Amino acid sequence: MTKKTKIRIGNAGGYWGDDPDALGRQVRGGQLDYITMDFLAEVTMSIMQKQRSHDPKLGYARDFLAMLEDVLPDLLKNKTKIITNAGGVNPVACAEAIAALAAKKGLKPKIAIVYGDDILENLDALSAKGCAFKNMEDGRDYSAIKGNVEAANVYFGAGPVVEALKWDPDIIVTGRVTDTGITVAAMIHEFGWDFKDWDKLAAGIVAGHIIECGSQSTGGNFTDWHLVSSFENMGYPIIEMNADGTFVVTKHSNSGGLVSVDTVREQLFYEMGNPKAYITPEVVADFSSIKLAADGKDRVKVSSIKGFEPTPFYKVSMAYQDGFKVLGTICISGPNARKKAETFGNIFWSKVGKNFAATETEYFGWNACHRSLGHQEDGNEIILRVSARDPDQAKLRRFSKMVPALILSGPPGVCVLGGAPKPAEVVTYWPALMPKSAVRPHIALFDLNSNCITNEKIVDADVIGSFEPSNMNTQRADKPKSTVLAAIQSGEGPKSVALSSIVLGRSGDKGDMSNIGILARSPKAFEWLDSWLTAQRVKDLFQEICFGPVVRYTLDNMSGYNFLLDASLGGGGTLTLRTDAQGKTFAQALLRQMAPIPQDVLDDVKKHANAK
Repeated sequence: MTKKTKIRIGNAGGYWGDDPDALGRQVRGGQLDYITMDFLAEVTMSIMQKQRSHDPKLGYARDFLAMLEDVLPDLLKNKTKIITNAGGVNPVACAEAIAALAAKKGLKPKIAIVYGDDILENLDALSAKGCAFKNMEDGRDYSAIKGNVEAANVYFGAGPVVEALKWDPDIIVTGRVTDTGITVAAMIHEFGWDFKDWDKLAAGIVAGHIIECGSQSTGGNFTDWHLVSSFENMGYPIIEMNADGTFVVTKHSNSGGLVSVDTVREQLFYEMGNPKAYITPEVVADFSSIKLAADGKDRVKVSSIKGFEPTPFYKVSMAYQDGFKVLGTICISGPNARKKAETFGNIFWSKVGKNFAATETEYFGWNACHRSLGHQEDGNEIILRVSARDPDQAKLRRFSKMVPALILSGPPGVCVLGGAPKPAEVVTYWPALMPKSAVRPHIALFDLNSNCITNEKIVDADVIGSFEPSNMNTQRADKPKSTVLAAIQSGEGPKSVALSSIVLGRSGDKGDMSNIGILARSPKAFEWLDSWLTAQRVKDLFQEICFGPVVRYTLDNMSGYNFLLDASLGGGGTLTLRTDAQGKTFAQALLRQMAPIPQDVLDDVKKHANAK
């Protein structure tokens, strides 16, 4: 077939629970060749496994069907293909449900399936063949969780999706294919890119990373949210990809939101890790090579991306049963709400004790997310949030009973927020690696007449490489060198201003590590930050939250710094007792800090703002 020179790929969902109307807006807002939708997170797979264990017809993102129902006729008419990992742990059941939905409308979409990523039943056999499954974050041995694993899925890349596209399906439903893989697959298929053309593949991965979180690149979660003219009819991102690997990020012209160099920069820093080694199954992308340029209203051109051969491994996401947790809340009103809330907290723990695996006390309206970095002495109302985690569920029952018992046993001004809380099962994330050679993806077509899969094929794994990360310009701080108060005060002075006046920020990640991306608003701001916003300063400021090292990466190409805060999420995922389980608010804590910013830096920022 004749290869295209340009394709348009839109995203209509970045997580399970995203805007249910986004797909309709993408379909009807203008012509697209492909639409990708990501539904899967690390712990999502275990939720789906539980659903399937209760009903063999479940285990996929059922929300997708409701989104698809209204737009399926338009998709088929426009010849817009959907690629989605909504299949979860049961892609076949998802395909069956799509077929049933289509039949009611008298439609016959061609449905392809990608699966084989679910290795839960094969863990023992794979382990016997040498797959160690060590925890890739802390090095713990797999034996620590063997027998308690509830979900285990390999992160496939674009390879099997490209093979499925050869059947020219209308919809591809996958299991655990990476968020970026479902996007770059369309490019490889349409342009005929070689699987070893690292630079083009890296460009596709960067494009996929920009759009994988839905409206987070089109004005959602944007530091300068006040510049977004409307959050109504929110536009979702679109990639206009060229065969040479350059592309434009945009959105439908009749939609809300904003696409700018800054909205794209912020999204690129989200969950970035080591900028020179953004590892995917297909390729390793070098984010330090990316060039961004405005290309008109709501258009940003992206170019010059470099890539390297991939690693020989697939990432494996496991989830295992890890005890129970419970949390309770009461609302305390002012005056002196903070002191009253602290008193209630002390009363509670004195009665319940702290003989649990972990406990947490948070004060919403005062310092729940940012501790001392909140710069606030009191609140009109404060929600006291107490929580505990333990392998023994019976120990948590006394905790549950004592939460409502607080209401009449302390200071006045208390509002009831529910009764006795119920303990919930904790399912913990276990990331591991396994050789790509140990598993092979499957693809198949779903036959609408026989209501079963046909043409099943086992295809090759993604390219096996031997990448090893190289050194980059980094700083590291292992221990605090001052108190939090001293670190805060070191930035305060008669002429100090908030750090947000010269930077943008975006944060959040998974596991027990969070990243904070800080992006300078001008060249002089970037230069000044180099010596002021060090890894040590960030470690000092976040020491109440971050208990591991802080590493700083410098990205000259995007005038930014990426900070990795290890052991900063209380275990992360469902394990943590903190409200901010992914560090999504960390950047805001840093942006509000005061700094002695020189006047020439402030003037330079103002000049660049006026030039936009």
